Parts: sequence; C-alpha cells; structure tokens
Amino acid sequence: MQIINLKRLNGIISHFKGHRVAVLGDVMLDKYIWGNVGRISPEAPVPVVEVKKETSCLGGAGNVSYNLKSLGAEPYLVGLVGNDPEGKWIQNQATNSYGIIIDSKRPTIVKTRIIAHHQQVVRVDFEKKTPLPSKLENQVYEKLQNLEYEALVISDYNKGMITKSLMEKLLPDLQSKGIPVFVDPKVNNFNIYSSVTLLTPNHHESEMIVRHECLTNSQIEKAGLKIMKALSLEYLILKRGEQGMTVFEKEQPPVHMPARAKEVYDVTGAGDTVIATASRALLSGASILEAAVLANTAAGIVVGKIGTAALNAEELSLAYKE
Repeated sequence: MQIINLKRLNGIISHFKGHRVAVLGDVMLDKYIWGNVGRISPEAPVPVVEVKKETSCLGGAGNVSYNLKSLGAEPYLVGLVGNDPEGKWIQNQATNSYGIIIDSKRPTIVKTRIIAHHQQVVRVDFEKKTPLPSKLENQVYEKLQNLEYEALVISDYNKGMITKSLMEKLLPDLQSKGIPVFVDPKVNNFNIYSSVTLLTPNHHESEMIVRHECLTNSQIEKAGLKIMKALSLEYLILKRGEQGMTVFEKEQPPVHMPARAKEVYDVTGAGDTVIATASRALLSGASILEAAVLANTAAGIVVGKIGTAALNAEELSLAYKE
C-alpha cells in the first residue's frame, strides 16, 4: 500500500489552480426555505414552519461545477434547463453558460428543501424525467465538440440527460483524444460507462449493480472487483457513507478508508464533492489513493455544513495542517 505523505497532499492542493473541465449531467436548482417550528398544524399532524429566509444554489451537475470552481478549476457546465425563471437563474450563476441548452418542453429541475432547527423537514421536487430527445442530444454533443477541455466529469442523476446513444458517441471520441472521464453514476446507466477513468457509485448503488449486500469489507471488495472487471475501469471509488470509502485500482489490492467527518449535519451534495475533488486531484498529479484521501476529507468537511455546499482549496489544505 502506498504511504500517504501529508506534505505531498498539500503540494497537490497547491496545484489545483487551473485546468479546464467540462461537466455534463443533470442540472438543477436547489432551493432552501429556512425557518422555525413552534407548533403542530391543526389541519394535520405536521409541523408548521415559520419561514425566516429563502436561498438558492446550483444543484446536481451544477453543484459539481460549483465545487470544481471553488477548488480552482475552470468548469464548463453542459446540461438542460427549462425556459423559465429558474433556468435563467442557473444560466446567470454558471461560470460559463455556453453549454447550457434551453428545453422549452420540460421545466428546470427544482428541489426545494424546508429546513427547521438545522433539520430537513421535507423535500419537494419539480421535475420531468424523460430521455434526452435526439435533436437535443445532438446539440449537447456539438457543444462538447466545440469546447476545449482537459477532462470530462459526468454527473448522472437519472433525470434523462445521460443516454446510451450519447455515451456511445462521446466516450470513444474522448478516449481517442486521451481525455480522462470521471463519472458519478446511477444504476440505470451503469453499463454505458465502460472504460472510463473513474467511477464513484455509493454502496446502495453497488448493491443493486452486483445484486448482493455491500456492508462488510469483504462484500465491498467482491463488489468492487466485479464492477472493475465488468466495465474495464482504471479506478473505482465505492462511497460507503459513515464507513468511509474503498478504493480500487487495476492490479492493486483494494484500500479501505474510514470516514473523515467529525459531525454530520447534511449529506446533500457530498457525492458531488467527492467526484469534483477526486477528479481535481488526479488532474493535479495525485495517485488514485491520494485523490481518494483528499475526496474523503472534502466530503467530511461539506457534510458538516447545512445545505448544498462546497469547499475551497484553502479549507482542504487547512484540514491537513490541523
């Protein structure tokens, strides 16, 4: 097993600045309604939330893009929004809106979370999950062809943006150019990510993929090796929640890493942080183990924040100085 050097980790973080990264996936708007609960409704046994404020942030692939930007990359967000105020908000917030396509036939995906006393009371989703039509798929492909980028991150939330036909055109093209592809997948599209650089499913998704429990280290190792072989992956990180993560690399034994979180307030967007940090580290010369250590630490920091969150390189570096 490779020995992790803290000085080297800080050196990798210091090289985070730069790199053009395309982010392809399901773009959404995360809305938060913050308030207090003082009583139960007389109409039904549910809490009455007295609203204090409302906030909005980029969600889904947008949050991956935001994390990459916070970590010093230059992200190009590629995805769909509706012809509505929420879609316009996303366009205005994106670092580069060239890759954002307006689809007048579907609304912008919006997840609204009501938070009271630092706890999520309920989440309301507005979405239309239909596969990307061929006309829009061609537009997405053309957008990616016209951009200049050093890596592609795919953020798949199974909302219809990622299709088999799009991947069949895109992935061989990127492989021929030597452009690494990092994927945070969903089970429905698992088989279309053959030969990508890095895949980061969680243990629940892994269980559905391999059709057995993924709780113990031995079960995780068995699952990871199956997935590595089935997709001919270069690297695989299995996210295991409070149990941390397990890292797989071709012709190397799996490595288990305990979680780094001190306190967990909200796991929203933690997976986005993992794929963003791991890809950022690999592009900055890290080994997969070093990238996983950094991603594990980054996830431990963001779950200590409430709401969809990101961190910057300074926060990450401080974690190792402490």
